[in-house]
Amino acid sequence: MTEVAWPAPAKLNLMLRVVGRRTDGYHLLQTVFQFIDLCDELSFRVRDDGEVRRVNDVEGVPAHIDLTVRAANLLRSEAGCAAGADIRVEKRIPLGGGLGGGSSDAATTLVALNQLWGCGLDSPQLMRLGLQLGADVPIFVHGHAAWAEGVGEQFTDIEPITPYYLLLAPAAHVDTGKIFQDPELTRNSPRITIRDFLAGTHGNDCLAVVRRRYPEVAAAFDWLADKAEARLTGTGACLYAACESRAEAEDLWRQRPDGLAGFVVRGVNRSPLLDAC
Repeated sequence: MTEVAWPAPAKLNLMLRVVGRRTDGYHLLQTVFQFIDLCDELSFRVRDDGEVRRVNDVEGVPAHIDLTVRAANLLRSEAGCAAGADIRVEKRIPLGGGLGGGSSDAATTLVALNQLWGCGLDSPQLMRLGLQLGADVPIFVHGHAAWAEGVGEQFTDIEPITPYYLLLAPAAHVDTGKIFQDPELTRNSPRITIRDFLAGTHGNDCLAVVRRRYPEVAAAFDWLADKAEARLTGTGACLYAACESRAEAEDLWRQRPDGLAGFVVRGVNRSPLLDAC
């Protein structure tokens, strides 16, 4: 069987509040997810011997811990599937940037192989499987911009504006676990409403901890904040600012400090993964 390519888009957190903590240690959140048109590309070739393999190297991600391999094996077990797959992962989304690249790759694996293997699981079933792999996986299966609560898996679809963004990627790999374990992380933010968000509440409770732990993120944030409304996505390290046009975003991009990586991207409320199904 020929390889079939599927998109795995990045996401932004347009707002993130930590509003409590469960007895099992997971944090309770309020956040808003929006996709962007920066995507990894995953290709799948169905095997008839039941073996799941990642067939290319991905810097910084050994195959045995890759979420795509784990997702495929979890789906095989859940669906009682005898088939296997070769998986090729072309990474474009920076690692450790708060853009959800690994989670998106896992979600695309679940959605694609569910179809290619003929497993017949519906979206809620795939979302429940995804939650076993990571809190961000369900939003990528869901595939629509959403207000999210719980640990980030309870969704209300919304339609935020879809501007161009200047997205900066400082040279830092943020450890999400360490951010959420930090004793200085705010864990009792007051809950807000969707209306509050739409009226302009855009904060991220992880920002102060990320700035303190990662000076390169703090420096990039300060530069961007001098030009526009700078925001942190997820637990970082990536930063972004909404722009009125691609030209404005590209102008900011040209002004960036030497050596600071990044992208000009567009917000997307419907994931391209839905159109690939």
